[in-house]
Amino acid sequence: MLFRSAGILAGAVHAQAQNVTEISQFKVERSDDDILVSAQVLFELPTVVEDALVKGIPLFFVTETSLLRERWYWYDKQVGSAERHMRLAYQPLTRRWRLNVATGAGQDAVLGLALNQSYDTLAQALAAIKRVSRWKIADASDLDLSIKYKVEFRFRLDLNQLPRPFQIGTLGQSDWDLAATVIAPLSLSSVK
Repeated sequence: MLFRSAGILAGAVHAQAQNVTEISQFKVERSDDDILVSAQVLFELPTVVEDALVKGIPLFFVTETSLLRERWYWYDKQVGSAERHMRLAYQPLTRRWRLNVATGAGQDAVLGLALNQSYDTLAQALAAIKRVSRWKIADASDLDLSIKYKVEFRFRLDLNQLPRPFQIGTLGQSDWDLAATVIAPLSLSSVK
């Protein structure tokens, strides 16, 4: 009996270790007059989340950046931000995965820039979601060279855009918790 419960505990620890979301590569660079961010997010979709996708429930991933001005007397001041919303859905008639990338969420996406792509496999679609390449987050000309800045980069699965029954069902379930954050200092004089 003791051996059996130890095996269950080891299985639970192993399952939690697989549900880790992290940002493996993060780079901030200056190109002409733009501040650009590149990142690689590492995560594996839990089986519950993948089952929902295959059953036709679209998932929404959000990538957010905040440009923060350091202040010694109070919290850092946000001087800029950027968002990217990615909607991943399975199309059962064509057996393809559809990825929509927009600068805003929901109805706001209609007003902004949107990119739609189709993929043959889920792995290909997830590879596009996990990779952020040279994303413009600010104009370098708007920033003061003498002030120190930080860039906060966040990646998460947006549960608020799921259908209401799924939102209620995900409460307290760690399988649906896909999120990672990294904060890096930015000195405009050292960024090339």
